[in-house]
Formats: sequence, C-alpha cells, structure tokens
Amino acid sequence: MTYAGERRILDADSHLMELPDFLTAHADPGARDLMPRLGEITTGQFDPGRHVGRSGHPPEVVEALMRLGDNLTRGPKWHDALGAFSGAERATALDLLGFGAQVVFSSFCARPTFQAPPAHRYAIARAHNRAVADFCGHDRRLIGVAITPLDDPGRAVEEIAFAADNGLGAAWVAADAPGGRSPGHPAHDPIWRALAERGMPFILHVGSSSLQIDPEWMNDGFPDRVTARGGAEVIGSKDLTVIHHAAQRFISALVLDGVLERQPDLRGGVIEIGAGWVPDMIRRLDHAVDIWARSEPHLGKMRRKPSEQIRDQLRFTPYPFEDVGALIRESSPELYLFSSDYPHAEGGRDPIGRFERALADQTEDVKAKFYAGNFRDIYPNVFASA
Repeated sequence: MTYAGERRILDADSHLMELPDFLTAHADPGARDLMPRLGEITTGQFDPGRHVGRSGHPPEVVEALMRLGDNLTRGPKWHDALGAFSGAERATALDLLGFGAQVVFSSFCARPTFQAPPAHRYAIARAHNRAVADFCGHDRRLIGVAITPLDDPGRAVEEIAFAADNGLGAAWVAADAPGGRSPGHPAHDPIWRALAERGMPFILHVGSSSLQIDPEWMNDGFPDRVTARGGAEVIGSKDLTVIHHAAQRFISALVLDGVLERQPDLRGGVIEIGAGWVPDMIRRLDHAVDIWARSEPHLGKMRRKPSEQIRDQLRFTPYPFEDVGALIRESSPELYLFSSDYPHAEGGRDPIGRFERALADQTEDVKAKFYAGNFRDIYPNVFASA
C-alpha cells in the first residue's frame, strides 16, 4: 500500500534540498564566481554540510527510510528525507508515496536569483535549471521547474527554450514588475506566447517575492517578544497574513492588462502561497471590470469575465490548514490543486488526511479534480495519460 492508496494523485508542489555546490557544480565555468553562496543561506537552520560530496544517503539510511513505507510523510524532513537531494532516491520516494507525478522546485535559489544584479540573473538561472534537470532526469514522473527571470524578454524566451529542451515543465517567475514594466506590457508577450506554445505554465511560488514583511512592521515595542521568523523558508504570523499580496497584484495586472485574453492557451499556477484569498481576488477583478469598463475602455473589450479567465487558465494550492471545501463552494472546483510540499515540514505529516477531511462533503468528481484533474489542466503536455 502506498500513501496515496487507491486515489490518483498528481502532486503540484515538492522540493529538492540543495547542497552547497548545487549551483556552482552546474554553472558555466566563467560564471561560477557569480553564484549565490547556498551554504551561507542555509547556515544555522539546515545542516546540508554533512551530505556534501554524496550522491544520496548511505545505503543503510535509505533502507531505514524505505521501511517507513506509506508513512513516509511522517518521517524525517528537509535534507534528511528520502530523495531530498538525490533524484534517484526521489524516484523511490515516489513509489512509496504513490503519486503519478510530482512537480519539483528548488528550496533556496529563487530569491538569490531574482535579487541578483540583473547582469548575473540569467547565468544563475541557467545553472539552477541544469541542476534541476539533472535531479528530475532520473524519473519521468518528476516535473522540474525552471527559474526564469523576465527582465530581459529575449533572454527569458531563450531560457524557456533551454528549460523545455532539457525536460523541465514549468517556468518559475518573480512576482515583480519585470524591468520596471507591468507583466502585461506588450514587451512580455513573446514570453507568454512561448510558454503557451510549449504547454508550460508560469509559476508564482514562495520565493517569487519576499517572504517577510519589512522590519518596521516587526517594531511592536516589545523587544523581548519571541517570533517564529528565522532563516530561509521560515516566516512568522505577520508574514503569513500578507504572503499572497505580491502574487495577487501580479495576477491582477496580468488579467487587467489582457494577457489571459490575448493568450488563451497560457496556463499558470500560484503554489505554496495559500488560496484563502483567491475567491475575494476573483470578485474584485470582476467588479473592477464592471465598474471601470467605461472609463478604461480596454476592459470593456474583454470577451470573458476575469472569473472565467482565471477558472480556465490558473490554478492555486491551498495550505493543508485551509478549508479547501469552503473555497470550492465560494468559487469553483476547477481552481485548486493538491500539494504535499515534500520534504518540507510545512506540508505536514498527513496532507492527504487533512485535505480529505476538508473535502468530506464534496462529490468524488470534485475530489478527482482536486487531486489530479486540475493538475492536468495546467500541465497539458506532461503525462497526458497520467
């Protein structure tokens, strides 16, 4: 028996855990000095150093982790998990999880890439994308995600082509105004067209924008008050409440600038940023078009309402603690995707169990959409038979 049991599951979010040489080992020789120092990013929070030079866990550790069987999600997390930094091991982990496909993101590379000097971003992205392709090349069920800066549209299109040619299945973008332009600027149309033509979704994920609110908002007058905030990937309560803001702004600009209208085959996902905000965003966008259609005439030319565009072309992953059943009742069953976040701790010890409880009053058809059908909608060219 696998963790998924009899249910068909396609996992929209998992991670590899980088070792310190993840980027430098895959960089062009002349660009190695430009790579972010991953060992410094993880110092004090994770302990990847003891794995340096290894292609995976020692055989006895692999054997012990495999004995967890369908309890794999209850086992060790981060670098200590089965398949954390070895693609070959991840294939074994997938066998135990029972997922038909799994999207794979890096854990620590996005912000250092998107925040690097503009002249360095594409060299870092190329090293990252080679490394992810190497990890995912061990099993066709693994769908790697390429980091894709959008600042230079020509180079972005080149990176999309490189990613696709090397078996990667999605483009991870920053939730910023690329190059000082709205993401809906016509200069970016070649990017959206390239993704649409290749059947590759764009992805906004944790790391597409800053995880933490600005320091002044933490100045609450209680210097001894404890916060959960820490190093990479660790947020606090205040951060959680606004973590979606940049993604919501990015998606709203895309819709109102007409990108989804111009590119009806374009698909996108908003991953590991929660989904409780999605129904309200959709309502706001429909209201914006209705109210401003006369004063902003381009809005009145839309053939589909924003809610219809989003239902057709975008997907979102709720956190395990969110009530996905309530979100479906408030919006649409086509919008939401299952994700495990394996092997990150945020995914919890039993994500399927938590989602099943939230979906208890939904039909089997709706559950099938959540666990697999909606995934296939945004990955149309990947595992068509999955």
